[in-house]
Amino acid sequence: MTATIYHNPACGTSRNVLALIRHVGIEPTIVDYLKNPPGRTRLKQLIDDAGLTPRAALREKEKLCAELGLDAAGTSDDALLDAMIAHPILINRPFVVTSLGTRLCRPSERVMDVLPPFAEPFVKEDGEVVKPRR
Repeated sequence: MTATIYHNPACGTSRNVLALIRHVGIEPTIVDYLKNPPGRTRLKQLIDDAGLTPRAALREKEKLCAELGLDAAGTSDDALLDAMIAHPILINRPFVVTSLGTRLCRPSERVMDVLPPFAEPFVKEDGEVVKPRR
């Protein structure tokens, strides 16, 4: 199985997801989306394939979100996509794509939906244990 992770190495959740992918024996393609952001078509495809809306894929915790007024209820999907393309830091992370599907992996355990089962426990950076899935 192959996997692609849209990764931010400064993000603990993203680091845990990357480590969990490796834990099941997959060396993923790593896309540092801040340096190499997806184009609009690819971003829209990731969001659609994950079963999300652009609003759900927006990193609302990022202060830039409020500064740009993107937290306003009436902001259109097109405006949100435009903002995420112009400012990739606004893309929530990490997105993971495998042959089993696409997920926005928040919390990090969501990645298990698109990975093969694993037998050994996984320990996150903070010491939390993720139970094996068979």
